[in-house]
Amino acid sequence: MKETVLRIERITTGAAMAGSCAMLAVAASLGLYQIITRFVLETPAEWTEVLIRFSLIWMVFLGIPMAFRIGAMVSVDVVYRWSSPPMRRVLDFIVCAAALVLVAVIIYWGWDYANRGKVQTIIGLEDVSMFWAYLAMPVGGLFCLPAILGHLLDPKRIELETAQ
Repeated sequence: MKETVLRIERITTGAAMAGSCAMLAVAASLGLYQIITRFVLETPAEWTEVLIRFSLIWMVFLGIPMAFRIGAMVSVDVVYRWSSPPMRRVLDFIVCAAALVLVAVIIYWGWDYANRGKVQTIIGLEDVSMFWAYLAMPVGGLFCLPAILGHLLDPKRIELETAQ
């Protein structure tokens, strides 16, 4: 059971991280395109600024699962260092429960917000609904669920281990 959850977590977190990297590449490419059109061609493309903003939002929400997985998202280092091993495990469960509640709220309200945004259009891209921009919250939250469980089952405390 544990291996199955961890295998699913590796696949989903890897996919989310690949998506996050792709969104960073999109933002950088659009930024370069915007500079060329504005300063070289002197005919700015207004739509690139909006797409850069939304690709950065998607990048962040798709990158959060990796932060959860390596233990960098919710950090209680001092309490963790001062605790005994059994108390550390209790602390792991408390942090996991709190993170799952937070992510459940983000998924629920993010989906609600995305549905409400269906009637809105993106400024500069009048044919595209804001639904696609707001969808980053519930999608990122769904990718966080296996990462949080993976961190509980197989903790990787890269932040804690490398801190001085």
